[in-house]
Amino acid sequence: MTARPTNYGKAWTRQQSILAFELYCRIPFQQTKASNPEVQAVARLLNRSPAAVARKLGNFGAFDPELRRRKISGLTHTSKLDREVWDEFHSDWPGLVALAGQMRGLVSYEEAEALIPVKGPEGESERLVTVKRRMHQAFFRDAVLSAHEGICCVTGISIRQSLIASHIVPWSVNEKLRADPMNGLCLTATFDRLFDSGLMTVEQDLTLRFSQEILRADCKPVRELIAVFQGLPIRRPQRFLPKEQCLKWHRENIFVG
Repeated sequence: MTARPTNYGKAWTRQQSILAFELYCRIPFQQTKASNPEVQAVARLLNRSPAAVARKLGNFGAFDPELRRRKISGLTHTSKLDREVWDEFHSDWPGLVALAGQMRGLVSYEEAEALIPVKGPEGESERLVTVKRRMHQAFFRDAVLSAHEGICCVTGISIRQSLIASHIVPWSVNEKLRADPMNGLCLTATFDRLFDSGLMTVEQDLTLRFSQEILRADCKPVRELIAVFQGLPIRRPQRFLPKEQCLKWHRENIFVG
């Protein structure tokens, strides 16, 4: 007979809810099921059943505006704590990554505190810098690719090995945006390079705009494989719609026009 988890029936703690929310952000909503190995792994960490973790993920879905827009509803039995975690970490992505990493045993409590920009010590160790970059990049990639359902928002290509979670505001510019999935686009390598170099941007209405260098290029592949997307909308993500303030920053500071 399978042993019942010791947390069966007990109220969720803040730490447990934070780890569940971090998982909610990293996997597509349609995969928030008890049969998902990632849900089962978190259930083992929390000493809860996979079904209980799946229900908690469904609770977070009830707050998601993009799911509501698509007429997809989460579960209705949410708690005050669920709402608090949702609100707090939508404005503190580094904090979410740090605390989830501490719970997963990837960093110590002290290192988790240092991963949060406003609390970080001066003169961080080389290990901590490496851990910070790795954890932020891993979370950001998972969250952006899952939000876009593993599909390039320009071309529709779904070969995961070719996809990049591209920062709208670059990694080096704003540390607090490094892990924010609303500062990301899912792009193939070519379009990631075009975006980073300012030869492509995204307008406020989520349509694509290319520089004159691209539009005037006397090159058939450029005309037929790149410029053909001029004025077309990007594929809207399932969750984490790109922030207009980030897109505006890119248009004003990176795009060459």
